[in-house]
Amino acid sequence: MRVMTLLVSVAALGWLVGGCEKGKPQAPAEQTETTVKQEGGKEPAMGLTLKWLGHASFRISDANTVIYIDPWKLKDSPHDANIVLVSHSHQDHYSPDDIAKVSGTQTKLVGSTDVIAQERVGQAIVPGMTLVLGGVRVKGVAAYNPSKQFHPKAKQWVGFVIEVGSKRTYYAGDTDVTDEMKALKDIDVALLPVGGKYTMNGEEAAGAARDMKPKLAVPYHYGDIVGSEMDAEKFKQDAACEVKVLKPGQSVGL
Repeated sequence: MRVMTLLVSVAALGWLVGGCEKGKPQAPAEQTETTVKQEGGKEPAMGLTLKWLGHASFRISDANTVIYIDPWKLKDSPHDANIVLVSHSHQDHYSPDDIAKVSGTQTKLVGSTDVIAQERVGQAIVPGMTLVLGGVRVKGVAAYNPSKQFHPKAKQWVGFVIEVGSKRTYYAGDTDVTDEMKALKDIDVALLPVGGKYTMNGEEAAGAARDMKPKLAVPYHYGDIVGSEMDAEKFKQDAACEVKVLKPGQSVGL
C-alpha cells in the first residue's frame, strides 16, 4: 500500500513539473515570430556570404538559404537557389536562361510585375510591398531615374531590402539617387550601382551612402555595358563608410 501511495505521489509530482508545460497552449509560429520582432530580437545571420557575380548580379547565402539577385551571364548551373529576385525586365537583369540555371523545383521567384507577367510564375513585388519567404523578408523599394528616360518611375521597377536573420541588405536595382533611397534606415550592407548613364555614378552613389549610413557598401553595374573599375574606386574614395570593391566571383562575409 505504501508502494502504491509513493507511486501515485511521484506521478502527481511529475504532472506538476512537466504536465503543466505540456498542457500549456503553444502560440502559432507566426504569433511567436511577431512577438520576437516586437521585442526587437532577431536570430543572428550565421555565416552570411555575399558574392558578386559580375555586372548587377549577386548571390547571398548562409547554411540554410541561397538568394540570387538579377542573375545574368552565369557560367555554371548550380540549381541551388531558394529565392531568385529580379528587379526589372531589362535584358541585363532579367535573363530567363540564367534564372533556369540557378532554379530548382522549390525555388521561389520574386520580380517586378513585368518580369512575372513574362515568366507566368512567381510573385510580383512593387515598391513598398513586403514579402515573407520562409526566414527571409523582402521589401520592394522604388528604383528609377528622376530626370532620365531609362527607368521611369511609372514602371514600378524595384530594388530590394533583404532581411536574413539580423542582416539587412539593400540592393538598389537600376536607379539614380531617390527620396525613397535616402529614407532607408538600419541598412547593414548597401549594394549600389556606380556606372553612370543608366544609373547614378560613383560620386552620386557615395552621396547616397552618406544618407543611408550603411556599415558596408559594395558597388556594381560597371565593367560590362557601362562603367569601369575607376567608377568603383571613385565611389570607394568618396563614400563615408567601409567599401569593398569586388572582382567578379569574389565574396565577402557579412
